[in-house]
Amino acid sequence: MDERRVISNVCMLAGKIMLESGAETYRVEDTMNRMAAAFQLTEAESYATPTGINFSTDSEEASHFRRISKRSTDLHKIAEVNSISRQIVAEGLDPREALLLLKGVSSSKEQYPPWLLIIAAALVSGSFAIMFGGQWEDFLPAFLAGGVGFTAMIGFEKLIEMRFFAEFFASFVIGVLAVCCLHFSIGINLDKIIIGAVMPLVPGLHITNAVRDLMAGHLVAGVSKGVEAMLTAFAIGAGVAVVFAFI
Repeated sequence: MDERRVISNVCMLAGKIMLESGAETYRVEDTMNRMAAAFQLTEAESYATPTGINFSTDSEEASHFRRISKRSTDLHKIAEVNSISRQIVAEGLDPREALLLLKGVSSSKEQYPPWLLIIAAALVSGSFAIMFGGQWEDFLPAFLAGGVGFTAMIGFEKLIEMRFFAEFFASFVIGVLAVCCLHFSIGINLDKIIIGAVMPLVPGLHITNAVRDLMAGHLVAGVSKGVEAMLTAFAIGAGVAVVFAFI
């Protein structure tokens, strides 16, 4: 394969991994440009949005484009790509070696298994219920509702690949469980239990990335991520509201 094409593939794959893992678009573009410059492609240009990447060089007639259809949060993969990028810049890593390393990162599984994420979400839910003014009696119902709700979101995402419905269904499950817990005298404050249990569903990273992209001048990416975060928050609120409509 031509050396310049290998370099283009390295830059494109690095950007793809970072975008799919929840990185900001300005960080993706900066990483791709730094990699290209380290490989002596001084006229390389990259443009990233939440759903696609463009990359072109002065030595190639055709530009490269890759669509991003699935996005999640995996900071470990972002850190791995950053590490490879530093090796390229500081140590002069060979393009083919870099491509193999990036393919390994792309094909690797998630850092943490689902059961560990569920336990973490449950603990976070109980802790937030206390932090927002709940009593210690509210920890257990928030723990249960948060864990089951997060499990429901993971299962629904695998069952139906449709944005925002997983969050709606998960918050609905949380609301039902919280009401049931209070019905059986488990817990005291319904509002604190629900608030704590939905916290693992809140799109905090999306909101942060939207603000950072806007501050970096990436208006398209910032606005789109902000709208996505707002719709996710609306879905969470709607799921809980449906429960309150029937009690």
